[in-house]
Amino acid sequence: MKRNAVPLVAILAAAALIGLLVYGVASHGENRTLDDAVSKGQRPAAPDRALPVLGGDGQRSLASYRGKPVILNFWASWCTPCRLEAPLLEHAQKRLQAKGGTVLGVTYRDASPDSQDFVRKFNVTYPSLRDVSGQLAKAYGTRALPETFVIDGQGHVAAIQRGAVSKQFLDQALNAVGV
Repeated sequence: MKRNAVPLVAILAAAALIGLLVYGVASHGENRTLDDAVSKGQRPAAPDRALPVLGGDGQRSLASYRGKPVILNFWASWCTPCRLEAPLLEHAQKRLQAKGGTVLGVTYRDASPDSQDFVRKFNVTYPSLRDVSGQLAKAYGTRALPETFVIDGQGHVAAIQRGAVSKQFLDQALNAVGV
């Protein structure tokens, strides 16, 4: 009887370890809390952190724009879809500026000189911040680029686009925040 118990205990121990592994992987998966809330028609509070200004001095955060609509766009110079959406975001910037809002770029996993070259090459006029630690991106559940979050004047996420934005998405999202 003891010989039969040893394999059974080993099997149970292995099953428990596999269960812990599966739990660990599942609990560290993508953070889609914001997506879930927005898909249910809710407007969750937008995560905020002070970040260094790209090509400038000091820091800025979403709180600097409270009371104004913001399109928060995570991008990098090496990201091909980011290059393709840059003209659309620049057009949205003109529309937002007329209402006191802004597009706010956030570079993610990008070297500052490369980011600054991107800004010059694509004539980006809206401000960009540097997420050096990646903590703001993590708070938004950002894992791939580009990703865009439309934030209303009260600091709540109204719309999300994971991947390159389209003119249709920007028009609908800006209408939703009164722009």
